[in-house]
Order: sequence, then C-alpha cells, then structure tokens
Amino acid sequence: MSKITTHILDTSLGKPASNIRVFLEKYNNDSWEPIAEGITNEDGRIKDLLKNNDTLDLGKYRMIFETEKYFSDRNIKTFYPKVSIEFYIYDDSHYHIPLLLSPFGYSTYRGS
Repeated sequence: MSKITTHILDTSLGKPASNIRVFLEKYNNDSWEPIAEGITNEDGRIKDLLKNNDTLDLGKYRMIFETEKYFSDRNIKTFYPKVSIEFYIYDDSHYHIPLLLSPFGYSTYRGS
C-alpha cells in the first residue's frame, strides 16, 4: 500500500506549473478506473491527491496531466494537450511522479 505524489515544473520558465488538473487512474479488467484528481498549487504540487491518508495497492496506474489549459492561459501554443504517464506500483514505498514540462516536450522519472 503506497503513497503517491506529483510535482510539475515548467522547464521553459524554470518555475512550478500551477493550476494543472491531474487525474490518477488504475488499470482493472482491461479498462482504466478513476482513483483521484486534483489541481496543482502555486508550487506545482498536489498535496492531497489521495484523500484521508489513502494508499495504492500493487498494480498498473496512470496519471493524466491536462496541460493545454495551462499553456493557453499564458497565450502559448503547445504540442501536447495532455501528458499521460503509465507506471507500476511494485511495493509499499512512496512513489513520486514528477513532470518536467515545456510547450513542445516533457520528461519524467521516478522520484522519491
């Protein structure tokens, strides 16, 4: 049973990306099941993605970051309206899913 967090950094500005809606889903029986959602704060984080100290079971998950509105609010064209990151929860450790974002690219890694 794992904890999960995320953080978004706009690498084109070198600043956190606020006001981005993020969805967390679990893969179950050949379909994606919504688990949680939230909006990044001024620091680019969602402090309470899982409510009530909830944890995640082992399995396959994905986070969907709705990036189009973030860029359109700044009058910036973007190539990626959404970023979807699939990953596995293998054990009960903390999982951090960071997103490094720019209008025409992104990267991620398993954080701590």
